[in-house]
Amino acid sequence: MAGVEQSQRQQIGGKAEHIDDAEMALQGINMLLNNGFKESDELFRRYRTQSPLMSFGASFVSFLNAMMTFEEEKMQMACDDLKTTEKLCEGDNAGVLETIRNKIKNSMDSQRSGVVVVDRLQRQIIVADCQVYLSVLSFIKQELSAYIKGGWILRKAWKMYNKCHSDISQLQEACPRPSSVQQEPDNANHNVSEENGVTAEALDRLKGSVSFGYGLFHLCISMVPPHLLKIINLLGFPGDRLQGLSSLTYASESKDMKAPLATLALLWYHTVVLPFFALDGSDTQAGLLEAKAILQRKSVVYPNSSLFMFFKGRVQRLECHINSALASFHDALELASDQRELQHVCLYEIGWCSMIELNFEDAYRSFKRLKDESRWSQCYYAYLTGVCQGASGDLNGASRVFKDVQKLFKRKNNQIEQFAVKRAERLRKTSPTRDLCILGVIEVLYLWKALQNCSSSKLQIMIQVLQGLDESSCKGLKHLFLGAVHKCLGNTKDSTQELLLAARDEYARQINSYVQPYAIYELGCIFLAKSETVGKGRSLLLQAKEDYTGYEFENRLHVRIHSALASLKEVVPQ
Repeated sequence: MAGVEQSQRQQIGGKAEHIDDAEMALQGINMLLNNGFKESDELFRRYRTQSPLMSFGASFVSFLNAMMTFEEEKMQMACDDLKTTEKLCEGDNAGVLETIRNKIKNSMDSQRSGVVVVDRLQRQIIVADCQVYLSVLSFIKQELSAYIKGGWILRKAWKMYNKCHSDISQLQEACPRPSSVQQEPDNANHNVSEENGVTAEALDRLKGSVSFGYGLFHLCISMVPPHLLKIINLLGFPGDRLQGLSSLTYASESKDMKAPLATLALLWYHTVVLPFFALDGSDTQAGLLEAKAILQRKSVVYPNSSLFMFFKGRVQRLECHINSALASFHDALELASDQRELQHVCLYEIGWCSMIELNFEDAYRSFKRLKDESRWSQCYYAYLTGVCQGASGDLNGASRVFKDVQKLFKRKNNQIEQFAVKRAERLRKTSPTRDLCILGVIEVLYLWKALQNCSSSKLQIMIQVLQGLDESSCKGLKHLFLGAVHKCLGNTKDSTQELLLAARDEYARQINSYVQPYAIYELGCIFLAKSETVGKGRSLLLQAKEDYTGYEFENRLHVRIHSALASLKEVVPQ
């Protein structure tokens, strides 16, 4: 807090130096990531009227709070804050390079011209950032008009990112770098372009600032399912995953306030997105080395951060060190004692790790607390609570919870809630048994790609339960999950046999619509693993993609198929 106190003393002096808003904004974000959520919010709001950067920091904290709670009041507050920041930053729309030329003509002071250029670029980047966050808040409403509005806002934001990224890159090329031998040591830290008065240090920070949004755009668009890419391309968005990762890495190593956020984005990509969408085929270990390296580098800066402890737990879970992961998530839960929303994220992972260990009682306790406290999707949490309660043997309690699922169904267009309601209703009507509830646990473990994190002993228990199921309505699911479990155990022959049975089960197509396309996808992945059957594997992936439509979690499978085909092209050019 020494920097803040110094800034306060400077303000009292009247004509003293202005606050170093770039340094203070970075300090505020670091404070946020070190569990100082309230302190960070207070710092940004104290100075929000004195600097666009500090105003953006206050709006970002407001946005983050809204995204963790999904509470209508906080979402509206975030919208208002972002619009206030956007209004503060908007001014003359002249281009950056045009501004430079005009200032050179009209001012003999190139240093002053550089300050104006940096300020103009910073404001444009902040406006683009605000537009992205406003579009996200718009998308959450899940209405057609909101999607159209959000898409249009994103288009404007991308154009600003692209233009700023190009302008800053040109300015960097024009700005000389310090040589290894400086004839004038006193000027070594004041390297300035003679043409526009912009320092190399300022340009590096701005490049880091714009690279965060620029990289996220590339990364997120690269994950869009193929059938949506035409719409995305009409809006003018690109989707280069490598460019996205490169830009986020640049941003994470910069001195901009968004450097820590870029680091979190990279950890999110490597530990959540890659394994969930199978973006590098079916290898859930992809990206873990990079994530571990990032955590190691940042451990000194964020020694007690609940967020970084959370990502440490994610890495341990993906490495199948479930007990270590549980310890990390419990530590993160304790560190986030003052932040209810972060606690819920940790509780969610504790629930999942407990399901992976088939510890249904602990999983039940975590999901029940989420059901009672969270405002995100009580319907989904109620379903997880019910299946874990039933799997632990409390069938009467599970039946009562399944009745609540329909009452808590609020987001009619949300596929996860639709899935939860459908499954809860089926279990309620048939009177749940312990094995059927365990089947429900295995189903979510499969759909959320968590079977790979289960130990061999737990997978063997699942095989025993699945083989004992006789209900005709579960036949397709039984074969699909047996195939997936055998695949995790490396039993390719048994896996192929079970998946073929699932793929041929027409009755399953009527009862559980996703069984056939998912079974064919799993078969395709098995054949892709052998060079002599790559062609057959590719054909099966295309079959799963083109022959089925309107089933549960269709977009999820399309992303995985798209990724598998893309990785195939890198190995075997078409």
